[in-house]
Amino acid sequence: MMTEILAKNSFWKSKLAAADVDPRHVDSWDEFRRLPFCTKHELVADQSGHPPYGTNLTYPQTRYCRYHQTSGTTGQPMRWLDTSASWDWFMDCWRQIYDAVGLTEDDVLAFPFSFGPFIGFWAAFEGAIRLGRRCLPLGGLGSEPRLKILLDNNATFVCCTPTYAMRLAETAEARGIDLASSSVRALLVAGEPGGNIPAVRQRLEKAWGARVFDHWGMTDIGSLGIEPVDGPGSLELLATECIPEVIHPETGEPVAAGELGELVITNLGRWGQPVIRYRTGDLVQVAPDDEQTTPQRLRLNGGILGRSDDMVTIRGNNVFPSSIEAILREFPEIIEFRITLSQKRSMHHLAIEVEPTIAVGSCQTTCQHLLERVNIAFHDRLHFHADVSLVPPESLPRFEMKGRRFVREC
Repeated sequence: MMTEILAKNSFWKSKLAAADVDPRHVDSWDEFRRLPFCTKHELVADQSGHPPYGTNLTYPQTRYCRYHQTSGTTGQPMRWLDTSASWDWFMDCWRQIYDAVGLTEDDVLAFPFSFGPFIGFWAAFEGAIRLGRRCLPLGGLGSEPRLKILLDNNATFVCCTPTYAMRLAETAEARGIDLASSSVRALLVAGEPGGNIPAVRQRLEKAWGARVFDHWGMTDIGSLGIEPVDGPGSLELLATECIPEVIHPETGEPVAAGELGELVITNLGRWGQPVIRYRTGDLVQVAPDDEQTTPQRLRLNGGILGRSDDMVTIRGNNVFPSSIEAILREFPEIIEFRITLSQKRSMHHLAIEVEPTIAVGSCQTTCQHLLERVNIAFHDRLHFHADVSLVPPESLPRFEMKGRRFVREC
């Protein structure tokens, strides 16, 4: 890969030359770690300075056949191109992922997402087709017709974000549809935290009567992580398709198994637009050696535990939005929520809006009791008093792809 990209990719030629590193002589871990880290900020700046695709292209543009872009939840969207060879690699990643979750020839897969430029489940959809599975494309439809199609066609796997799986369950309940008795046996969720948050998982599995499988990937690195059948609550990286590292977010030094650190990925399958020692911003814990089950996959305990850029300090406590969601999803009376981070008197301030179900929202006494219980839970679990308020039923936005429930005002 290095030989290929150094001859033709101006982004990496310049970056490695500036770091005074010759990657052709990397023959040990110590030498590998001399390679500089790469960040999303660098890639965004490169595309801004050299629109539309930047200089991180190894081949002429005529070699590329697939276009996707990031969702832009953390800033300007990045554009990403794949050659036919790298898209074939993507398909093989999904072959391994589907094998890990126990997909069979009898399974029918439903894909209720928009099929827009966000990579979403594009690769999952085409990967399943290459395996000969029947796939239901449910883009461009509302929640009710999507439910009808997946139920009429006896779908067994549903691939979507945790947020949208929750939304479909909400719609089904409102229409008197018993999802738990349907043919769906598995939810493969990705795109945001949720699949690895116990309270979210429990709510989804109860509503659907199905096993939840968490999946991890990024537009810029590919589909590389899956929760296997035999490892509920964990995430396994396809270690044959990338070089994973876990580093201290501040020092950049490697951390030991079991310690919290930032996941860094060197992608081995996308030579046309490669990333080397790419800082994902995702925080993970590598399982000890005696908990690793196969050399082909690296097990992470608890999956993605948070993002380094999402952590905020409230009254001396380090808090992730996923920690807040984990508490709120334990209350079946809460259907949706929104977290707003602001600054008051030079300190971070969290305001949390919670939307009750219609039945709860119609009773003022029940609402007040719910508010009291939520406040107690925050104080007991996160050790600070949250600014929690109730909003009317159906007043907060619903999401099809990534839920945008964390709003920064500072």
